[in-house]
Amino acid sequence: MAAAAAAAAGRSWRRVSSFTGPVPRSRHGHRAVAIRELLIIFGGGNEGIADELHVYNTVTNQWFLPAVRGDIPPGCAAHGFVCDGTRILVFGGMVEYGRYSNDIYELQASRWLWKKVKPQPPSTGSPPCPRLGHSFSLYGNKCYLFGGLANESEDSNNNVPRYLNDFYELELQHGSGVIGWSIPVTKGILPSPRESHTSIIYCRKDLGIPKMYIFGGMCGCRLNDLWELDIGTMTWSRPETKGTVPLPRSLHTANVIGNKMYVFGGWVPQAAEGEISAQDSEWKCTSSFSYLNLDTTEWISLIPDCPEDNSNLLPGPRAGHCAVAVGTRLYIWSGRDGYRKAWNNQVCCKDLWYLDTEKPPALSQVQLIRATTNSFQVKWDEVPTVEGYLLQLNADLPVSGIPVTGVPEASLLSSQGAPVTHQSQQSVNMVLPPEIKLDLHGHANNMVPNNVHVSVSSNSLLKLEAKENKTEPENTVVQETTKNHTDSKGSKESNAPSFLPACTSGLQASANVGELHDLDTRTVNPDASVCSNISSTQTMVTQQAVKTESSSTNGAVVKDETSLTTFNSKSEVDESTFIMQSNRVSPGQRNDTNEHLPKTTPLRQMATVKTRERQWYDVGIFKNSSALVSQFYLLPEEKASISNKTEKEDVPDYRLLKKQDLLPGTVYRFRVAAINGCGVGPFSKVSEFKTCIPGFPGAPSTVKITKSVDCIHLSWEPPASPSGNILEYSAYLAVRTTHIQENPNQLMFMKIYCGLKTSCIVTAAQLSNAHVDYTARPAIVFRISAKNERGYGPATQVRWLQEMKTSSLK
Repeated sequence: MAAAAAAAAGRSWRRVSSFTGPVPRSRHGHRAVAIRELLIIFGGGNEGIADELHVYNTVTNQWFLPAVRGDIPPGCAAHGFVCDGTRILVFGGMVEYGRYSNDIYELQASRWLWKKVKPQPPSTGSPPCPRLGHSFSLYGNKCYLFGGLANESEDSNNNVPRYLNDFYELELQHGSGVIGWSIPVTKGILPSPRESHTSIIYCRKDLGIPKMYIFGGMCGCRLNDLWELDIGTMTWSRPETKGTVPLPRSLHTANVIGNKMYVFGGWVPQAAEGEISAQDSEWKCTSSFSYLNLDTTEWISLIPDCPEDNSNLLPGPRAGHCAVAVGTRLYIWSGRDGYRKAWNNQVCCKDLWYLDTEKPPALSQVQLIRATTNSFQVKWDEVPTVEGYLLQLNADLPVSGIPVTGVPEASLLSSQGAPVTHQSQQSVNMVLPPEIKLDLHGHANNMVPNNVHVSVSSNSLLKLEAKENKTEPENTVVQETTKNHTDSKGSKESNAPSFLPACTSGLQASANVGELHDLDTRTVNPDASVCSNISSTQTMVTQQAVKTESSSTNGAVVKDETSLTTFNSKSEVDESTFIMQSNRVSPGQRNDTNEHLPKTTPLRQMATVKTRERQWYDVGIFKNSSALVSQFYLLPEEKASISNKTEKEDVPDYRLLKKQDLLPGTVYRFRVAAINGCGVGPFSKVSEFKTCIPGFPGAPSTVKITKSVDCIHLSWEPPASPSGNILEYSAYLAVRTTHIQENPNQLMFMKIYCGLKTSCIVTAAQLSNAHVDYTARPAIVFRISAKNERGYGPATQVRWLQEMKTSSLK
């Protein structure tokens, strides 16, 4: 019945059964927060209070113990634990039996640095007394403390409990530190004293009014009342609710995802013949799962208590666990699942579960890394809480007119083109190579080998930055696709904890997306490693190799004109027709595309393609956020694509499908959607890429930028595949323009060099006309292309990151 209820709600719990690293011992009374894809757990205990900090990476399924330093706090349980950017605040809790704390500690997770902070006392009244089981919630630059349990006795061995309902406000300093406590003047009736309750803060987007909600708790008996505090007016009230209110409970969890407050587990009264006594002397742990719609204040029951025979499908009953939201995914770990009177001890569970509460959001557009005559290397932004990505394409030419090559395949293509068995589609966990080691400063002792895939998108295990360091270093270089100017962040994998920059390998060969930071005279080597995301307060090690990855401009022509337009990604709904931009010729302007083709080869006319008639074909389901695309699947006419499916049994069996090769000189449109336990999310906007035409040179590689006082020195290496003798190179600079353009994101380029040399000087006068591209981080954009006997090939685009001025943010 429980599994049926979960399925009816469109949600499916999943137990994490494969992970690496030192798993923390099971416990209860611990707390957890999320920083990007990292779960950070502190405190709690079972047979003693734990004082270590544990981190779980939800992308790599890896546990690790960071090397913390500074004013390390003692272990505590039932404490307050909130996250503000990359800093975490701990308040109060039980440090030993009968002895509670009112100390505040701050952890800077970007450096794993603990610091004890001392806020100013309130101007009127006393500061909060030592306590446990309180709620501690963050909104803006303030934390809100409510209730808890204090010990009235000075003797810790003689515990005299006192339930609290006091309310405090703690003002934080920006970035680090606290200012002081205050006691707000509130209106309405305060909630009754309690401990082990939950508190969340929710702000409706349409109203912009933050409200705090307190639910349940313990005060001699368990409670299930709901209280609301309007933070703007500081008014308490009891909102009227609809639906079935969850049973009274304590030691449960409550998490906000979207406009819903999800409540899981806790201690609930033991019902006697369907009735619950006010003074409950018998209680049990529950696994019931409900949510409160915070816009309509309606309770929805998702899963009742989990029967023992369904414990492998749903999390078992528990209390004192931790629950953390990472995006729209809810994680639950450990907690106590009962009390064995015969053994006189608590029984803790050690399992980790997650639940996708919604389909994943739309992804960023597919970006081109490299194009060849019959393949694309593409990428898109990674989402940490998905199980895979569905990549689709469609072509200008009707597929029925293209001969099918190959036979039905028994495997999918992985993001590196290697086979992945059909059964492995749902697995997203990567085992990190054991040879990668980092010291405490984040410096890699060994590079990632070239045969180990590292996805191009962010991995915050290695690249979290302190919130106060928001500016980018000056004079940083990024090479990326011309289709989408989002910055490309090289990700890293490691089996050791660090938030500091670390060197890693990127995509192999001459893949074309990456970042360079404050290079000065350092070389950009496509086959080297990358050291990215250096904050303004950090310094790069001189000998660290830096990787850039060139991007094809999809056949956009680089000629003697003073400007060059690029393909622009379009939303599918806006795209009723497709016209190649290189075919748009103004009166008196030469058609650059003709120089790419033999004089006897006419340009292929592009037929009008209406969106409603477009047929999308699956490239495959990928575990990582990049793919080498050389073929796509031809689905039987009577079957729809997975894009319309949400259940695993409706996923096409790719082993039985035929595959179609990509053709040279053909425009393909791409879109991608993420997949999680709720199904396939919406597709991204459409991106267009064109395969190369045989005989033209590839894109230049190994770009190097050297700063001087009044100029920069730009150099590059010849294409890996020149397809003949290189006759000349051209370098272009994106410049400001006063011309009205159809697409404001379309860059205009001015030629700054043409010749046989593989280097040029860019003068200060030329740079003064440069356009600063703000579609991602501020950058000056260059393009470099090579020409052989047949004409110019695709260009390498370079984004030179500039320091973001404070004035530009206002």
